[in-house]
Amino acid sequence: MRALEGIERGLWELRDRNSRRASPPVARLCVRDPAQLMQVRHSGLRCRNFVVMDNPGRGAVTYQCEDGGTGRTDLRVETSRLVQIQTQGIADGAPFSLALEGRWVGGCR
Repeated sequence: MRALEGIERGLWELRDRNSRRASPPVARLCVRDPAQLMQVRHSGLRCRNFVVMDNPGRGAVTYQCEDGGTGRTDLRVETSRLVQIQTQGIADGAPFSLALEGRWVGGCR
């Protein structure tokens, strides 16, 4: 996706954008492929993606996973090291909706 082309690879922290105080990361992940940021709630699962929008700096996908999970993710790239992620769907048989800010924090260990 063009929206993901400039995103830095390495260690990323994802934080809840709706938290009113400094919160611990929702997740830390080693991003080897920026497409991982489009499927954060179903990380590591085999899913079939459908591109809904692909513009420089902004992208959206819907996806269906082999385990029955589904999702839609909208991602806005602010810089190569800062992204805004809105994702929702079904995971482990329950609905989810997350508004996350992703920040690059360094290289993967």
